[in-house]
Parts: sequence; structure tokens; C-alpha cells
Amino acid sequence: MDIALLVIAFILMLIGIIGCIVPGLPGTPIAYAGLWIAQITERVDFNWQFLLVWGIVTVVISALDYIVPAWGTKRYGGTKWGVWGSTIGVFVGLFAGPWGVILGPLVGAVIGELLGGKAAQEALRAGWGSFVGILFGTVLKLIACGLMITALIQAVW
Repeated sequence: MDIALLVIAFILMLIGIIGCIVPGLPGTPIAYAGLWIAQITERVDFNWQFLLVWGIVTVVISALDYIVPAWGTKRYGGTKWGVWGSTIGVFVGLFAGPWGVILGPLVGAVIGELLGGKAAQEALRAGWGSFVGILFGTVLKLIACGLMITALIQAVW
């Protein structure tokens, strides 16, 4: 039974890593679920502080996934219009498939800035900031999932 659970845990970890890149698939929470599945086995014994810390990290990274595109928009000179556009673009993009999650914040920031009266070049710069925010969030998710799978490997071996 332990072997089956560990296989499931590792599969969840791999799906979690894929989910960091594939939009719409919650990579970090899936990898975190893998830690909990492994914890059920007799072979792995994470302490409660470890699981709590990774739970908090998972929640924070999941929240940042929605916040960071707006931050990137602001950082690259976007106004409230662009930040709102980027935020709306995140949520609209969730319903538009994988490319929607990537392009939604970028397009939303550009549209928001154009509606706010910015020139096209300034609007594109704000949209680029949103895209940079998405890339930053992806890197954070990959680091977290990589550390979780490393911890699991160390616990098993």
C-alpha cells in the first residue's frame, strides 16, 4: 500500500510541476497534495511544522498568481486603469483556455490603459509588465514545486 501511495504522491508532484507551466492547472496545490499523500505512508514522516509552512507557502503563491500580473503592470508604468484591466484579464483569461490565462492579463492591461487615455506605446509597456508578472509567478511556482519534490525524495531515500 505504501508503494502505491508514494507512486501517487510522485505523480501528483510531476503534475504539479506541469501545472506551474500549463495555465489553469493549479500546480503548487497539486504538489502540496502529494506531500500529504506521502505523509500517509509509514515511510515518510514530515513534522506538522513542515506541512504547515508548505501549506502557507502554497496559499501565498496561489494568491500571488492573481496579484503579480497587476503588480507588474504598475511596476512598468501602468495606471489604475491598467491594473484593473490586468486583474479583470486574469479572471476572464481563466475561461478562455490556456492562452487566455497568459494573454488575458496582458491584453487586459493594454485595453485598460488605452481606455484610460494612454498612448499605445505606454499601454503596451504596461501590458508587458503584466506579462513579466506572469513569468515571475511561474518561476515562483516552479521553485516551490521543485523544493517540495526534493523534500519528498529526501524523505523517501
